[in-house]
Amino acid sequence: MSQSPLRVGLKGVWREVRFELTGRTQNRHQLGGTWDEWYATFSNGWVGWLAEAQGRFYLTFHQPLPADATLPAFASLQLGETVSAIPNDTPLMVYERGTAEAVAAEGEIPYELRPGEKFDYADFSGKGGSFATIDYGEEPPWVFVGRQVSLAEIGLADARAAERESSRVTTAALGCPNCAGPLSLVAPDKTERVTCPNCDSLLDVIQGNLSYLKALAPSDAPEFTLSIGNEGTFADGTKYKIIGAISRSVTIEGIKYYWHEYLLYNAPIGFRWLVHSDNHWNFVEPINAAEVASSNNIAAGTSAIYNGKPFKIFQDAAATVEYVKGEFYWRVEQGETVRATDYVAAPLMLSQESSANEINWSLGRYLTNAEVEEAFGITDLAKPWDVAPNQPFTGGFYYTWGLLPLAGLFLVALLMVPLAGSSAIVHRESITLVPPAAGGASVVFSKPFELKGNRNVEITASAPVSNSGADLDIDLVNDQSQEIESVNIPVSYYQGVENGESWSEGSPTNSASMSSLPAGKYTLRLEGSLDNIAQPLPVEVKVEQGVVRGINFLCAFLILAIVPILGLIRKISFESSRWKNSMFSSSGGDDDE
Repeated sequence: MSQSPLRVGLKGVWREVRFELTGRTQNRHQLGGTWDEWYATFSNGWVGWLAEAQGRFYLTFHQPLPADATLPAFASLQLGETVSAIPNDTPLMVYERGTAEAVAAEGEIPYELRPGEKFDYADFSGKGGSFATIDYGEEPPWVFVGRQVSLAEIGLADARAAERESSRVTTAALGCPNCAGPLSLVAPDKTERVTCPNCDSLLDVIQGNLSYLKALAPSDAPEFTLSIGNEGTFADGTKYKIIGAISRSVTIEGIKYYWHEYLLYNAPIGFRWLVHSDNHWNFVEPINAAEVASSNNIAAGTSAIYNGKPFKIFQDAAATVEYVKGEFYWRVEQGETVRATDYVAAPLMLSQESSANEINWSLGRYLTNAEVEEAFGITDLAKPWDVAPNQPFTGGFYYTWGLLPLAGLFLVALLMVPLAGSSAIVHRESITLVPPAAGGASVVFSKPFELKGNRNVEITASAPVSNSGADLDIDLVNDQSQEIESVNIPVSYYQGVENGESWSEGSPTNSASMSSLPAGKYTLRLEGSLDNIAQPLPVEVKVEQGVVRGINFLCAFLILAIVPILGLIRKISFESSRWKNSMFSSSGGDDDE
């Protein structure tokens, strides 16, 4: 029995015009898959076709072409090219071409269907869900143009998976033609290949009959983690059943890498994939090829654009089927190969699979082990290896939110400048140090001056020293309490020539700072030890308050920067681990937050 939500006699609405499904045809793809086309008659006289394939729906209408329009010949069609001869609001791109076979029909259709009759066709997609198909079985070819639709858009949102008689295979009393073991199919009217769980035979499903194709060859691929028949409910509430499992591989630099793909099925929605690679998981669904902008140039730095987001190229290799289990909607073969190109923008992966006659794009979303375990009600999945191509970096908190305290520090610093006011010179005096007759130190006192409270103090000393110096011990004496704060300010400058090279060291000006002192009257006591100075030395002394100093800000900045810097280092290491596994490692960079 089939579980399509559509059936003959069902009524819907499209653009406020009522229609009824009056007939159905079924066609088979040359690689095995089948699709239904429902004949729709509208109350205003329109007639159209509602195609149903792998859970997707396309409503199209016959499109007469202008007299001067020339369609490309079927043999000349190139995958990915745009065909301008088909009238449409957006350009239409060839994404599939092939030969189909008419299988069966029911109800009323506008032509006589001959089972077994074959015809060439080409399918096109455009942005915004635009869709077209050319039937090359007619002369001249017939063109049908429309768009991909949802059941809600055509007034069939409440349609349920109604069972109808299948013209092909039923789930009742199936037996393997090789070992006679029992079989059951979840999607009997969509299945083209099935494996026997009893004897590992690959079986063909042809018009209601199972036929032995061949025994599956042994494979070195790892064992599957999930089982056929497992059901999982994902974050959006949709339940899928695993009906097939494939082990695939790519060979890079002589090394074979394996991964598993589980075919998920939900009757009203269709097929999806759950991909398991290096113990990482991705939920994968098909997307419109025309929505992807990509270059035919496959090289480091190449990107593909989807939904306005750039995806960086990660891998480009031939993917080979190693082993299969369960049932499939196409004629899967061990050893069949497609070109697989992956682009990443964590947590998403954009993938293209191309063969001689078809291009398919899909979008994968990274799932954690916890999400997969919750979906399937299982525990203890093996921990992932390394970093997956589209695994999101989860430590962004440390280098994004960790910047907030730094931003706060800068804000406080900006506010403190006007609040603290500009620096003020509270005392300036020229003091002469006289070399003592018997050596030792020269001591001099300054004139008294006033200091304000709660403001820092900076003392600057300058002297005309040349190949000489003065080591100044300066005491700031509170005249009332006699409390003393001391600083040392060396003032020296030496220069010369050595081996033809000039050199110099020191400075004739130096300063020292101290924190705020109580307000009051103060005096400086200078004690200078003079080096190589025989004459009185004038020393210019300046006392400032409210001097903006960066040392406290710098210390606070360094402390607060530890967390975001460590987070950034971790991010860089994470990205390095991601891209070291890429064929295009030079295209690596920040992909996620």
